[in-house]
Amino acid sequence: MAALISMLAPHIRSLYDYDMDTKVDSLDQRLSERIRLEREARGWSLSELSERSGVSRAMIHKVERGDSSPTATLLAKLAGAFGLTMSSLIARAEMSQSRLSRRQDQSVWRDPQTGYLRRHVSPMSELPLELVEIELPAGADVPIPASAYALHRRWMWVKQGSLTFVEGVETHILGVGDCLELGPPQDCVFRNASGETCIYAVVLLRTG
Repeated sequence: MAALISMLAPHIRSLYDYDMDTKVDSLDQRLSERIRLEREARGWSLSELSERSGVSRAMIHKVERGDSSPTATLLAKLAGAFGLTMSSLIARAEMSQSRLSRRQDQSVWRDPQTGYLRRHVSPMSELPLELVEIELPAGADVPIPASAYALHRRWMWVKQGSLTFVEGVETHILGVGDCLELGPPQDCVFRNASGETCIYAVVLLRTG
């Protein structure tokens, strides 16, 4: 039996990776449409969203058309312009409404630039609280602008590996079990300087 499991393990893993990649690709398509809907719902032109977010008009146009997948940094800028968290914007693309959020149904988005994987864990709700799980690959470096933190308070809890979190001019080295409350909005960098994947949870509380 052990030999059979060992033989099948690579195939099972391949199927898992295929399902995950398919789910991420599908979400990318819905996310492009959601960004356009959020912009149009506010009556903004591409130029106005560009001015508010700091993302070029040409890039926003490519993202909305599905010609280019947004990076984590770019998505954070767009979400901040909409007054949303990145996880809220991703969750809205899924539009799943239930008090129970099963792992296989949760919104998962992968940064095409770094492989950073963001999972929206908490159910869609009118409550001002969100729970997100992040998988940050070894060597990944993800900058996030201060605009992504406006009107929210955040806590980070490391579940696996280690995380170097640069908050403005301050650097925090977080290990397993460490929990950090973020200060006032500042440009930040999430960095995994270790040789293994870092997994951490983020709790977000909307304050405005």
